[in-house]
Amino acid sequence: MALKVEDKMIDGDDQKVEEPNYRGVKAMPFVIGNETFEKLGTIGTSTNLLVYLTTVFNMKSIGATNLIYIFNGTCNFGTLAGAFLADTYFGRYKVLGTASISSFLGMLVLTLTAAVKTLHPPHCEDTCIGPSPWQMAFLLTGFIFLIIGASGIRPCNLAFGADQFNPKTESGQRGIASFFNWYYFTFTFAMMVSLTIIVYVQSDVNWAIGLAIPTFLMFLSCFVFFVGTRIYVRVPPEGSPLTSIFQVIVAMVKKRKLVVEEPAVTLLDHVPTKSINMKLPYTKQLRFLNKAAIITPDDKINPDGSSSNRWTLCSIQQIEEVKCVIKTVPIWISCVLYNVSLNQMQTYTVFQALQSDRRLKPSSFEVPAASYTVFQMLALTIWIPIYDQVIVPCLRKITNKRQGISLLQRIGVGMGIAVFTMLVAALVETKRRDIAHSEPTIGFAKGKGAISSMSGYWLILQMTVAGLSEGFAVIGFVEFFYKQFPENMKSFAGSFLFCGMAMSSYLSSFLITMVHRATGVDGGSKNWLAQDLNEAKLDYYYYLCTGLEVFNFVYYLMVAKWYKYKGDGDDSADVALEDMTNHNHKHIV
Repeated sequence: MALKVEDKMIDGDDQKVEEPNYRGVKAMPFVIGNETFEKLGTIGTSTNLLVYLTTVFNMKSIGATNLIYIFNGTCNFGTLAGAFLADTYFGRYKVLGTASISSFLGMLVLTLTAAVKTLHPPHCEDTCIGPSPWQMAFLLTGFIFLIIGASGIRPCNLAFGADQFNPKTESGQRGIASFFNWYYFTFTFAMMVSLTIIVYVQSDVNWAIGLAIPTFLMFLSCFVFFVGTRIYVRVPPEGSPLTSIFQVIVAMVKKRKLVVEEPAVTLLDHVPTKSINMKLPYTKQLRFLNKAAIITPDDKINPDGSSSNRWTLCSIQQIEEVKCVIKTVPIWISCVLYNVSLNQMQTYTVFQALQSDRRLKPSSFEVPAASYTVFQMLALTIWIPIYDQVIVPCLRKITNKRQGISLLQRIGVGMGIAVFTMLVAALVETKRRDIAHSEPTIGFAKGKGAISSMSGYWLILQMTVAGLSEGFAVIGFVEFFYKQFPENMKSFAGSFLFCGMAMSSYLSSFLITMVHRATGVDGGSKNWLAQDLNEAKLDYYYYLCTGLEVFNFVYYLMVAKWYKYKGDGDDSADVALEDMTNHNHKHIV
C-alpha cells in the first residue's frame, strides 16, 4: 500500500509584522503590583469563606462546603471561557481589565453582606436562623462577580506578564524567567498574609473590616493595572486553539468512512513558516484522527499548500497538535481524582481546627481555624528549594536525566504521598474525636459542638504531608501540561489544568453529598459528616478518600505507561513524515 503525503510550505513572501515596543522591566512595577494586590484581595476573601458562611450566614457544614466546592469549581471551569474570549475576540488586556473590575465588585458585595445587618442572618442565640432567600441571593450575586473575575484573571495574568518581554532575545527570555519567579513569590507572599493577618482580622476582630481590607487591595490592583496602560504590549487575539480541535474532529467525522491505509491515499502535510509550533512526527496513536488529513477530489488546496477549508481538510501537523491535547486527557482525569484529597485538606481541616485546641500556649491567643492551611504552603515553599538544589542533583547522577526523574514519575510520587496524606488525616481525626469523648473539653464551638483538648498542632502533620504531595504532583502537572501542549496552546493548557481543578471541586461536592445521604440523618450517631464532628465519623470519610486515591494511583500507573511524550519518535511505528521513505509501506510524492 502506498500512503502519499502532500508536502507544501508557504512561499515565504509574507508581509513583515511590525515589532512591538517591548518595555520589559519598565512594565513590571505595574504588572507585579497588579498581581500582588489582586492576590492579596482575592485570596484574602476566599480563604476564610467557609468560616464566614457557617458563622455569619449560619449555614450548615454540608451546605457551606458544597457551596464552596461549587464556587471554586465554577471559578476554575470558567477559565476556559476566559481564555477563549481572550484568544479569540478581545485579547488579554481587555479581559484582565474587565475581570479585575468584576472581582472588585464581587468583594464589595461580600463586604456589604458583613457590614449591613439586614444583609445577613442574626447571630445565633439559643437557635440559629439561616439566611433568607433575598440575603442568599445578594450573597450569590457577589459570588457571580468573583467567578467572572477569576475566569478572566487566572488564564491571562501569567501570559500577559510574559507578553511584556521579547521572547526572541536573550534578555527577554531572562526577563520572562524573572517574571515567573516574582509571580510565584507574590503568590506565596499573598497566601502567607491572607492566611495569617487578614484571616485573623476577619475571625477575631470584625468580619466587615476583615473583608473591607481585601476589597480595598483589589481596588488598588485595578488602579495599578490601568495606570500602566500606555506602556503595555497588547498582543492581538489570533484565534482560539479550541477551534483547531473542533476542526479536526469535524473533518474526521465527515471522512470517517475513508481508510488511511488504502492504496493511493494522499494526506496533507502543511506547516506554515510563521508557526511557532515545532514540527511533530507522524504517529499512529489515535490514528482515526488521521482521516481528517485525507485529500479527496472535493477538497481544495491554496497556492501556499494550506487547506482552503479546515472544517473538511486538516494537515497532519494540525492533527498531531490535536493529538497532543487528547493524549493528555487520561492524565488529566487522574489529576481530577488526585485533587480530591487536596480539597479535603482545605475544607474539613478547617472544621477539625474549629473543634480542636487552637491556643498558642502559654498565651491565650487562638490560631484562626483557616490559618492552618498556611502550613501546607510552608511545607511546599520549604520543600521546593530542597528538591531543586539537593534531591535533583543526586537523582541526576543516578538517572542521567536533567530533571532527575521524568515528569510522569514526579507526578506518580506525589500521588503516592496523597494516599499517605489521607491516612494521616484519618488517624489525626480519630485521635481528636477520642480525646473529645474521653477527656474534658475546653469549650463549645458555635454551631458545632464541644472543643476537643487535642492540640491543633496535630493538624500541622496532615497539612505538611499534603504540601509535600503538592510539591511533587501539582507542580508536575503544571509543567507537564505546559510542555506537552503545542506552543500556541500554552494559555489553553493553563485553562485545561484549572478545569481539572473545577471537576475535582464538583466531584468533592458530589462525594460528600452522597456520603451524607448514605450514612444517616444530620446529627445522627451514624452520620460520617455530622455537624458536630465529635458525633461524626470523619475518619471513615478520610479512609474512603484513601481508597479513592489508591484507585487513582493504580489508574495513573496504567495511563502513564501508555503515554508517549510530545515529539518522541523512538517508537518505530511513529516516524516523522519526512522519514517515511525509509518505511516500505509509505512514501512521499
